[in-house]
Amino acid sequence: MNKRRARWGMFGYFFFLGVTIGLWAAGLPSLNDRLALGPARLGTVLLLVSVGALVSMLAAGHLVDRWSSRTMSRVAGPLCSLALLGPALAPDYLTLAVAAVVFGLGIGVVEVAINTHSVEVERLYGRPIISAFHGTWSLGGAVGGGITSLALTARLDPQALLVGGALVTPLLYLAMGGTLLPPPVREAKGEEAKGSGIRWGLVLVLGVAAFAGHLAEGAAMDWAALHTRTVLGGDPAIAPMAFTIFSTAMTVVRFLGDPIRARLGSVATIGLAGVVATAGYVLVLLSPVFGGTPLAWTGWGLAGVGLATVVPVIFSAVGASGAAVGKALSLVTAFGYTGLLLGPAVLGFVAEETSLRVSLFIPAAFAAIIAITGVPAVRELTRRSRERVPV
Repeated sequence: MNKRRARWGMFGYFFFLGVTIGLWAAGLPSLNDRLALGPARLGTVLLLVSVGALVSMLAAGHLVDRWSSRTMSRVAGPLCSLALLGPALAPDYLTLAVAAVVFGLGIGVVEVAINTHSVEVERLYGRPIISAFHGTWSLGGAVGGGITSLALTARLDPQALLVGGALVTPLLYLAMGGTLLPPPVREAKGEEAKGSGIRWGLVLVLGVAAFAGHLAEGAAMDWAALHTRTVLGGDPAIAPMAFTIFSTAMTVVRFLGDPIRARLGSVATIGLAGVVATAGYVLVLLSPVFGGTPLAWTGWGLAGVGLATVVPVIFSAVGASGAAVGKALSLVTAFGYTGLLLGPAVLGFVAEETSLRVSLFIPAAFAAIIAITGVPAVRELTRRSRERVPV
């Protein structure tokens, strides 16, 4: 086996999934125009993608443990990108709705499969490498959005661009498929590979930490720019900078997260992540009174720095159990995705009844929950993984 080839293969798979999602997200305005969807029907389409992904995440763990993360990654990756053909070619809203569910199902399986394989590769390396994979996913999303922007600037057909992405990206997946680790790397554990090796109560606590991290992340993604505009009275032209600062900070720290975790350890890293993310939200909450837009943008940057390492640390801790972890990771992933899905909506309802400023106390509290739940759970898994190492 070649662990370096497998690592580069993971970089490729995370990047291609990011590109696929980036093409989809950046192509939504054109899709909306072509089918005259309107806000309500477009929102329903987005919800259907999320529901499809959530459902398949819950089922994917069993498939990964049964057929191996290598097999599921090689099959689900190309099929997920190919599923973009459905939305790209949909002639009407009903067809688009069905295609959205199929696309979401594909995303959920790929997410669980490649994250499971990434912890297997890290286990083989014996040192932190997962965070950079997630940074590559973010980079892929930016590339997908950038390609779409360039194509539209050049007045290319947006439908043709989506079709092209749906046809080319699967070929890239297939080209990288041979780099992944063979199933015996996981299965050689014998009896141990038959179960997750992790108490489900511990998995639940990790799921809460993942939920908290994703909720805080989703709040920043969907509400940071609006906070600058409506709460702080910022100019519409500069309001999007809040999200840009958050997203950039998160991406950069994901690429730096592995050496940070190697130096501090997983327990200290997730504790620090929760503290820094909470501090960031506190600055955002204080900005209308003390520092205005500069303080708020500093807060969003700190939130991005803190939240960047949450998911990689949690996934790595699950993988350190040394067992077949597909089911455990699928549950943790589903928890996180639920937070990303529900968080922005809950904030919207609270903001409607009170104010956006008040609603941001919610992600601030959940940022603190990351440390409260993540530290003891990761500590326990780290202790168990050390006990497994032969003396």
